Amino acid sequence: MMKRTYKSELRRVFLIETLPEPLTRASSHLQIFDNYIENTRLRLRSVRVPETKKWSWILDHRFPPDENDLSVWKVAEMFLNENEYHVFEQFEGRELRKNRYFYEFKSKQLELDVFIGKLWGLHLANVVFENIEEMQNFEIPPFVIREVTNNRFYLDENLVGKGFANVQKEFQNQEE
Repeated sequence: MMKRTYKSELRRVFLIETLPEPLTRASSHLQIFDNYIENTRLRLRSVRVPETKKWSWILDHRFPPDENDLSVWKVAEMFLNENEYHVFEQFEGRELRKNRYFYEFKSKQLELDVFIGKLWGLHLANVVFENIEEMQNFEIPPFVIREVTNNRFYLDENLVGKGFANVQKEFQNQEE
């Protein structure tokens, strides 16, 4: 029997209005194309580095062990070569596109996702932690609008097919 190896990922997710200074949309970033394979927990990710035009491809399986706590995820990644990636292209179609920027705050690296396409206007900050204590003691950056870690709406696989108007409606529903 094959043993699966998953790493645990501890994370918090925040809604932000825009990139914090000194970052701009022209700052160094990655271009990410995520395709969620329907009726599975699998994601086919293509990552492009604009400066070098270098691509990488990843097939990953991710899920929260506790459906009520979206701060802990089990993740298994398989890095593909270009030929292997092309075998999986048949599953494309449920895609999200975003540019990922990196920002350091209080010695933690934040991944800032600026969504493009129909979700233009949505910006999320992800922070990954080494342990629960670090995650619980994290000081929320001043540019954060609100934490959305446990709001299923903001999971990438749930954002597929939605537009920014859906995000605005969800935000307003949270206000009430």
